[in-house]
Amino acid sequence: MPSQSVRAILLDIEGTTTPVDFVYEVLFPFARLHVREFIHRHHDSEEIAPIISALGAERRADLNKNPEQMKSGRPVLSWDDSSTESLLESVIQYVYWLMDQDRKSTALKALQGRIWKGGYRDGQLQSQIYPDVLPAFRRWKEQERAIHIFSSGSILAQKLLFAHTTEGDLTEYISSYFDTTTGAKTEAASYQSISKEIGSPSPEILFVSDVSAELDAARESGMVTTLCVRQETGATENSIHQLVRTFDVIFP
Repeated sequence: MPSQSVRAILLDIEGTTTPVDFVYEVLFPFARLHVREFIHRHHDSEEIAPIISALGAERRADLNKNPEQMKSGRPVLSWDDSSTESLLESVIQYVYWLMDQDRKSTALKALQGRIWKGGYRDGQLQSQIYPDVLPAFRRWKEQERAIHIFSSGSILAQKLLFAHTTEGDLTEYISSYFDTTTGAKTEAASYQSISKEIGSPSPEILFVSDVSAELDAARESGMVTTLCVRQETGATENSIHQLVRTFDVIFP
């Protein structure tokens, strides 16, 4: 089990606190279904206009890096800004392309978070967590271990997910949230930044994830690491990281 010197627990979401199926079969399809209407309705708002600009910049960078890849799947090479309607259609087609690639795009994640916000508000979405998560949150809080989240989903999306679970609002247990604006989850520098931000030395932070590459980066930064292998993830047990199948065994 992790060292008792751990004072902070940093958690991944997908496949760690929340079933992968909820993300891929509920959240992503919901965003895809509503993205066209959402962009047309909110494209000129102070909140969404910068996201659209960021998507345009990201597309230009994609095109410069690998124009052949951009041709696959959808005709996103054409970016027509001759009218507002044409520009919005170009943005929508690029968003679809990013979704098809399962791209960890900061702009895409920001857009998805805004779409999900409406779904949670209207009661169309209710997030799922594994049954051992809430008991663990309660236990770790009693032990005075701070809980933090690091996910590729936007901070808004993370807060919405934990605020609207089938077990109720869990945000009272979470001290802070981090997304790709901090850095990639496979880079040690991201975890060093998180350690500095939360004010805990890396050896006193336990990072729990179902992705070995993320754990490798966290370990390189000095954090304690645990590979969470839920039944449906199919993760290998041949790992250098301590392996658990349930939060029940983490600081019981």
